This record gives sequence, structure tokens and C-alpha cells, in this order.
Amino acid sequence: MTFRVDTFTLFMLGAIVLATFLPATGTAGDLLATAGTVAVALLFFFHGAALSREQIVAGATHWRLHILITSLTFVFFPLAVLPINALTEWVPTWMPKDLGLGFLYLGVLPSAVSSSIAYTAMARGNVPAAICSAAASNVFGMMLTPFLLLLLVSTSGAGEFPVAEALKDIVLQLLLPFAVGHGLRPVLGGFIARHESLMARYDKGVILLIVYSAFSHSVESGLWQKLPVQAIVFAIALCFGLLALFMVIARVLVRRFGFSLEDEAAAVFCGSKKSLASGLPMAKVLFSGHPGFGMIVLPIMCYNQVQVIVGAILAQKYRAMIDTANAREAAEKPQP
Repeated sequence: MTFRVDTFTLFMLGAIVLATFLPATGTAGDLLATAGTVAVALLFFFHGAALSREQIVAGATHWRLHILITSLTFVFFPLAVLPINALTEWVPTWMPKDLGLGFLYLGVLPSAVSSSIAYTAMARGNVPAAICSAAASNVFGMMLTPFLLLLLVSTSGAGEFPVAEALKDIVLQLLLPFAVGHGLRPVLGGFIARHESLMARYDKGVILLIVYSAFSHSVESGLWQKLPVQAIVFAIALCFGLLALFMVIARVLVRRFGFSLEDEAAAVFCGSKKSLASGLPMAKVLFSGHPGFGMIVLPIMCYNQVQVIVGAILAQKYRAMIDTANAREAAEKPQP
């Protein structure tokens, strides 16, 4: 099996390299940060306009599966990253404090929407359930993520977190634009539906802007002097471990509760993935001005690449299993 390198991954790596050797500092850095704030607000405005009311409230009839996926995303995953942050005290050269905070942040992020749905569809899984769970995860994630992060930070002793300022910024920069966009859906929904590819490019452009701005700020603050090579390797290994752990947990729970194989595919992909598209813009709001911003967002960037690679392999395996099961079921049906 062969894999081609994702173009967007190369662009992200290019943004990091550019920030390393040509960081935006001083007035340029301030202008870039302001542009990033405006771009993030517009991003959530467009997402609000694109998301239909039906996508927000649909799928309630399959509530048991949605509860399972939500529990994996916002309960079990946050608990799993707590021990990782403890490594900042035991092996600080392998897990610097800001990197540990990044794993806490990874743990409280919502599920990835596009990749969760795409891989569920590729696997011939329960696509409607994946759409409802992933969309609901991101809507509720705007409210849950800062609260859960505050809870994890206070529980783990990872340092101070400016909750009042963060909540104010979340409301003004994320929730308000999202609500306004959703209110204007009757006007803008058709335009956005006709220009999905343009919206997708805008999403990626905002992420690249945030990556370059974040790493520019962190490089100026001595990121590469504070982040040893072994810490990067360790972070990538932990991302592989977390993804494998939650794919196994999802599979075991789904089978324990008697869901179908199609439901299992949806739960495995939605319950194990974390959203880069939501994670980086929210980080831009929550950690604005933090000198370790680049290190904080490193786990979600690594995890995103890991989940893309592993998800492609696993989706094909689920597709083969579901096709085989469907063929067996059709063969066993009595012929008229």
C-alpha cells in the first residue's frame, strides 16, 4: 500500500520552517496576530452559516451511540492525558511544561468533523451518525473545551489559566460569530453550499496563518532552545499511543453494548479523532500571547497527521469487514 504526502501537511511544515528562519516580529507580528483574530472570527461565522439546524439536532433517535462517542471525546480522553502532564515533573527534558499543557489541550478538543465523516463513509459505516456526532461535538466543544481545560489545569497543577479572559474571548471571537452566521444561514447558506471548496481553502488558510504566527512568536521566545529533539519524538510516540488506545476502547465498548459493525466504524473514527480545524483557532483565542504557543499546539498538529495516516488504513479494513458481513447476510437470506 502506498501513500502520497498530503500537500497541506507540506504547507504546515513549510510555515514552521519559514517561522523558524524568518519569524514575524515587532509590528509585523502584531499585525499578523490581529489578522489571525479576525480570520478566526470569520471562520466561525462561516461555520455557523454552513451548519443546518437539522445537523445540530438530528440523530437524537440514536442517542446511545452519540452518548458513547461524546463520552470518549470529552470524558475518557481528558482523563487519559492527565498522566502525560504529570511527566513534566518526572522527566522535564522529555515533556516540557508547555508541551504537557498541549496534551491537556489535545484531550479536551472536539472530534474532527470532515475526516471522521470521510473515513466513516470510506469504511461504509453509519455516516448519518458520524455527521450528527461530529457536528454536535464541535458545537458543544466551543463551550466545553475551555471549561474542561480549566478543570484539567487545576487538577494537574499545570499552572494558572486565565479563565475569565478566555471565556470572554471565546464568547466574542467564537460563539458570537457562530451564532450570527447561523442566524444569517437563510441568506448565506446557499452561497456557502455552492462554494464548499472555497470554504475548505479558507479553513486551511486560517490554519496556516495561525501556525506561522504561533511559531513566529514561540521562536522569538526561544522555542527550539526549550524543546529538545527527544521531546518531539516522544510527543509523536504518545500521539500514536493515544490514537491506538481510543480506537481499541471504542471498539470494545461498541461490541460490549451490541452495536452494529457500521456503528462501530462511526464510533471508532469519531471517538478517537481530534479536530485540528477547531483546535488551532480555539488555541489562538485561549492562549493568545502565550510565549509557549508553538509548543502547546504541537501535540494537536502531530496527532492530526497520525490520525490521517492510521485512519486511511483502518477505513479500508472496516470496508472489507462490512462488505464481507453484508455479502454473508445477503447469501443467508432465503431466496424468493
